[in-house]
Amino acid sequence: MLDDYGFEIYEENVFPIAYLLTFRTFGTWVHGDERLSVARDGRNHYGREKIRPNSSLAAAMLAEANQAPFLLSDPMRLTVEYAIAELCERRGYLLRAVNARTNHAHVVVSAQMKPERLTDALKANATKFLREKGLVSSETRVWSRGRSRRYLWKPRHVAAAVDYVLNQQGDRPFELPD
Repeated sequence: MLDDYGFEIYEENVFPIAYLLTFRTFGTWVHGDERLSVARDGRNHYGREKIRPNSSLAAAMLAEANQAPFLLSDPMRLTVEYAIAELCERRGYLLRAVNARTNHAHVVVSAQMKPERLTDALKANATKFLREKGLVSSETRVWSRGRSRRYLWKPRHVAAAVDYVLNQQGDRPFELPD
C-alpha cells in the first residue's frame, strides 16, 4: 500500500505480536555456575561476555540465599500454569503457550505492554496462587529476580516459540527461524 506521496506504508508496531518469557525459580541458576550468567550492572548487552564459571562465586551466592534452591513439584507446576492462564484471561492477554518446568516457566503471550511488567505480574499471580493453595509458605522465595524475554515480531517466530514451549523442552535453546 502506498501513501499520498507514492512511498510504501509500513506498519509501525510499538509492541511485538507476542513475547517468549522465561523465568526461573529461586536459586536454580546463580552467578558463577557452569551455565554462565549475565551481570546486573549494565554489562548485560548482546554480544558481551557473560560471567564465566566460578565455583566459589556460585557457592557464595547459594550461601547468601538463606534458602535452598526452589523446585516446583507437579501440583505446583499445574498451579503456576493455571495462575498464568487466569491472569491472562482476566486482563485480556492472549496466552499462546505455557509450560511450567521444575526450575523455570516458559510463556508465549501477546499483550500490549512491556515484557518486564508482564513477567512481574505473571510471577506475582503464580506466587499468590501457590500460597493460597498452601503449596508454599509466605516466607518462601519462589522466583529468581529478572527474566528472559524474546520479542516475536513475525507469525513464524510466534509459531516457533509455541512449538518450543510445548514440544521442545530438551537441551536445545530457542532460536528464531530466518
